[in-house]
Amino acid sequence: MARTFPVPHSIRRVDDCHNIEDFRTLAHRKLPFPVFHYIDGAGDDELTKARNTAAYNDVDLVPNVLAGVETIDTSTTIMGRKTALPLVLSPTALQRLFHWQGERAVARVAERHNLWFGISSLSSVSIEEVGANYSGPKMLQYYYHRDRGLNAALVERARAAKFDAIALTVDTIVSGNRERCKRTKFKTPPEFTPASFLSYAMKPAWGLNFLLREKFSLPNLETHVAEGSSDAISIQDYFDKMLDPNMDWAAVEQLRNDWGGKFCLKGIMSVGDARRAADIGCDAIMVSNHGGRQLDGSRAPFDQLEEIVDAVGDRIEVICDGGVRRGTHVLKALATGATAASGGRLYLYALAAAGEAGVERAVCILRDEVARGMRLMGVKSVAELNRAMLRRR
Repeated sequence: MARTFPVPHSIRRVDDCHNIEDFRTLAHRKLPFPVFHYIDGAGDDELTKARNTAAYNDVDLVPNVLAGVETIDTSTTIMGRKTALPLVLSPTALQRLFHWQGERAVARVAERHNLWFGISSLSSVSIEEVGANYSGPKMLQYYYHRDRGLNAALVERARAAKFDAIALTVDTIVSGNRERCKRTKFKTPPEFTPASFLSYAMKPAWGLNFLLREKFSLPNLETHVAEGSSDAISIQDYFDKMLDPNMDWAAVEQLRNDWGGKFCLKGIMSVGDARRAADIGCDAIMVSNHGGRQLDGSRAPFDQLEEIVDAVGDRIEVICDGGVRRGTHVLKALATGATAASGGRLYLYALAAAGEAGVERAVCILRDEVARGMRLMGVKSVAELNRAMLRRR
């Protein structure tokens, strides 16, 4: 995203942030470089990550005017739950590494604004804590492990905690080549090596919070694997050693049946896979390439959205996941036929920059951009957005 004003040096506190890129700048100031580059990085040359956002620039909005839009309705229904915005705070891992408030901050903001949000199997707070304390619509982002006992336990814990949906991630049977993480030797929990010590030492506020507050852990894993507690592991090792590369459609259908509730597949990119998901009774798919962190050179979700919506949009909810940085990106996804848009970095930068206050401000900025865009487009509800309002360049 091009920036002309304000210059990055003027962004020093949350009130200086007026868009998601501003939060990225402030997060870069606040985080040790291994942690920042874990959030910010992607696979190989990071071409797909860049394309995820750039794709929205290739489509222009065509507004209608004189529509009487003093009162508008930004709400929609996603997987049976009415939500205030057609925006999902996509599940992401390890959030207490980025700010000590972690998933708790994101959950509080999501509940306050009645937004869908998700926690990862690799979350740094437990399924039980989230279920007990936050009443908003929530999903468990589910990784399919070689350990069948762990897989079954995650389903039962999500059911007991009254989660609204499981979102099975299907694009991580092996790890992408995340070169930034290799260069910084990022692991979780962090290992303080001679090479990385200076970076952590230069961010004393982050370091003191990490060392003096509750011990970092991955509570959804710790009953089954050592990496859920104290053993450091890279994300690449986790994907390559613990996730099952033999996961197939039969396994997906069995998991859907075992869960029995709202079920979403995250990481669908082809029309064929979208049709298969609809055929086996999935409630939703997230058109996603994992934020460009897996297969570099794959298509952007927004580039693929129209084709998938045309094929299955009347049979299954389609969520466009990744690259969202503006409210107008949400509107473009909806006008293409998506049920909603979603993203992780759009709130992770804000979490890293200022904890709950940052996430709150980021969500309010996106909420206001969606509402302003709808008025300028001449639509009173999200259902009125349609392809006649889009033109490709």
